Amino acid sequence: MYSKITGNFFSDERGMLSFNNELDLTEVKRVYVIENADLSIQRAWQGHQTEKRWFIAVKGKFLIKLVKIDDFENPLNSLEVESFELDSKKLEALIVEAGCASSIQALEVDSKLLVFSNYKMGEIEDNYKFNPTQWK
Repeated sequence: MYSKITGNFFSDERGMLSFNNELDLTEVKRVYVIENADLSIQRAWQGHQTEKRWFIAVKGKFLIKLVKIDDFENPLNSLEVESFELDSKKLEALIVEAGCASSIQALEVDSKLLVFSNYKMGEIEDNYKFNPTQWK
């Protein structure tokens, strides 16, 4: 349902190179960047029944909470929330399979989250928004 892959970095007199050699993006069809206006913003809860997503913090840190949705029309309020912190210094990738909803919050000012999707915009109707306070 979710998997986290930690990258690494190499540093010398020329600077630093961050990499994640285990990340496979062969399914990706679309990419976008999320920048929250401030640290209090939580982009909660948006889900996809069919779409798979990959999250990578490219600047700063993010807290991403995920819920596996049992019923997209009437989900239980008691669903388990799993939390993941992504750090750009580790070039960590969080892979979120279809059937999940996410909450995204920046933990550092000016953080940027790179997001990949396996569907192009408008290719499918698969965007579900839930009450921002539904799961804690």
